[in-house]
Amino acid sequence: MKILTRYILAELLKWFLVSLSILTLLMVIFGILQQALRRGLPPAQVFGLIPYTLPEALRYSVPGTLLLTATSVYGRLAGSNEILAVKAQGISPRKLLEPIWVMAFLLSLVAVYLNDLAVSWGRTGAQRVVIESVEEIAYAMLQTQGRYGSNSVAINVKSVDGRRLICPLVTFYARGNSPEVTITAAEAKLETNRDEGVLRILLWDATVDYGGRVSYKTDFFEHEMALQDASQAGEQPHEPSRLALRVIPNEIDRQNALIDRHETNQAARAACQMLTGDFETLTSDEWKTNARVLELARERLCKLRTEPQRRWALGFSCLAFAWVGAPMAIRMRNRDLLTSFFLCFLPILVVYYPLLAVGVDGAKDGRLPPWSVWAGNVLLLAWGAYLLRKVIRY
Repeated sequence: MKILTRYILAELLKWFLVSLSILTLLMVIFGILQQALRRGLPPAQVFGLIPYTLPEALRYSVPGTLLLTATSVYGRLAGSNEILAVKAQGISPRKLLEPIWVMAFLLSLVAVYLNDLAVSWGRTGAQRVVIESVEEIAYAMLQTQGRYGSNSVAINVKSVDGRRLICPLVTFYARGNSPEVTITAAEAKLETNRDEGVLRILLWDATVDYGGRVSYKTDFFEHEMALQDASQAGEQPHEPSRLALRVIPNEIDRQNALIDRHETNQAARAACQMLTGDFETLTSDEWKTNARVLELARERLCKLRTEPQRRWALGFSCLAFAWVGAPMAIRMRNRDLLTSFFLCFLPILVVYYPLLAVGVDGAKDGRLPPWSVWAGNVLLLAWGAYLLRKVIRY
């Protein structure tokens, strides 16, 4: 029996490692090309993204590769009547499935770690590469497209001569009490100070317009802004989806304390205003603003509670996929690995991922409990148990 177990395990590892290498390589290349095309990354920054893209690719490729491995190996064993021969010797097919179950459980733990690493380290690192390379990215896009923009600034130029921007039109968008500022100049230059984390825009022979109210000309104008504001980087580090699993419990405690303080303060203010008869203030827009702040705080608490469940559920999709894939491949007895894989993956694609998306969205909105993200995993385990029963009995 040990020889049979080692034989199956060797087949599983061989298929898994080869398939994982190919699929991960394709996903890394695709992810990097997507980043390069969307953000106009120069070659040096493209290569700098590779380490940070790898965990993101692995967390998607590991479950799919494990499903392909399970359907391929057990489909071939069943198609070659090796499963039938083992059953004829009085050995339960359950013994043949134990290697894939153990392998899937261990890989599920690895996948949970990869899910955590990809969002807390990978995305943050990729964002840092983009932020620190904002000058190179801006010059590359201005050279090829004649424009560059972020949420804070828009730059349009007639042409680029080395590091000189010819006839630039720079717009700094309004923020808070600051009006929109539009600057036209004869030429400009971008300079990055990574130690201070700022991008300096230097303009010569400039006309500065402050929201159409004030306009003046100057021989030289310099504007300094944070690299984060100047870059096209996405979500912020404080978002629950960017936090590491180890810090989420503390964030939940802090968020609960914040909500309690806000509710207590609002209750005290309301009681004071009612006792003093200040009903005008009690019905003012300030209360609507405070209610919205409390609503956003509760939404963030729901996201914080959902995020660990989402990462564990996604990680243990490895076990769920293998639990379904192996007995289904045995039942089908088809040696064609692609047929077995797609016939198993199609129901997963149609049922599992929509259930996961509904559970995550509902849990983040507070409409569903956080554990609802496990609905797809539970359904796959039930389906796999039914298939296993069929395999053992017949």
